[in-house]
Amino acid sequence: MAQHTQMPAERVAWVDYAKGICIVMVVMMHSTLGVGIAAGGEGFLHALVAFAKPFRMPDFFLISGLFLARVIDRDWKTYLDRKIVHFAYFYVLWMTIQFAFKAPGIAAEQGVAAALKLYALSFIEPFGTLWFIYLLPVFFVVTKLARPLPPFAIWFVAAALEILLVETGWLVIDEFASRFVYFYTGYILAPHIFAFAKEAQQRPAPALFGLLLWVIINALLVWRGHSGLPILSLTLGLLGAVAIVTVAALLTKVRILDALRYCGQNSIVIYLAFFLPMAATRVVLLKTGVVPDIGLMSAIVTTAGVIGPLLLFWLVRGTALRFLFERPARFWLTPKPRMVLQPAE
Repeated sequence: MAQHTQMPAERVAWVDYAKGICIVMVVMMHSTLGVGIAAGGEGFLHALVAFAKPFRMPDFFLISGLFLARVIDRDWKTYLDRKIVHFAYFYVLWMTIQFAFKAPGIAAEQGVAAALKLYALSFIEPFGTLWFIYLLPVFFVVTKLARPLPPFAIWFVAAALEILLVETGWLVIDEFASRFVYFYTGYILAPHIFAFAKEAQQRPAPALFGLLLWVIINALLVWRGHSGLPILSLTLGLLGAVAIVTVAALLTKVRILDALRYCGQNSIVIYLAFFLPMAATRVVLLKTGVVPDIGLMSAIVTTAGVIGPLLLFWLVRGTALRFLFERPARFWLTPKPRMVLQPAE
């Protein structure tokens, strides 16, 4: 594990591009499926959402584990502050905000007691779209506790959990079993992943050929309904993560999608707040009927879900509402550093 000392100490452009791709795919998935259910049909984006399903979250978790080696050996108080309290703060805050919007409808249908019970349960079972934020601290704690154990022994156990397709009905348990292997892969193979990205940048032709093969294989298995099968699911998740790393690395050479990089730099901002502009835009479009095509409607809702949180972020910066995206000093366990990493890191 000493090789982790070779990891970059500053922001890495391709990592931000990869995060941008991931967060846009997540917003697209929720937007497209929501529009499809509400409109009772499917559009062209449904095919893209299905194509991305095998690797959408695996890649997000793999990227989340890349920089863990830089902080995992810190004392527990500092580690808990940066990797657990940080995400817990945003989870509780935005879970409460989401719940405030949904509670009236829940109370009207099931009663006030049911709404309050659901809120209390949200501290055990992640609420709405926020399960990723909830699960990350669990991964951070487990990985630090497992630090004395052989890394590849942990990896094989994590891989076995994914292959078993665990379904207990408890989201935290099931998603842990399905996703931890990708997070841990990002952690233990970080130097190799950075080296691979550099190689892709230096040899774009083979990288593009590899991407073409991956697209064909992934699309074929998704189309045939095999992408969720044991072993194939893990394989496609890892291959898809490598593919996104490749695409992100190549994007740093052409610099034509800097907006995507900006989304990656602020991925947690989008993830926390996309539900509101997404839902509002969907309701408006469905009620007005100005956009009858489901695919185009899904694209508009996705765009609103990405841009809306960024607009809110820009509006609250420097105001009393900046606590929505910046953890106040009173919620730090250790002194707040002068230079704070982007929240998505």
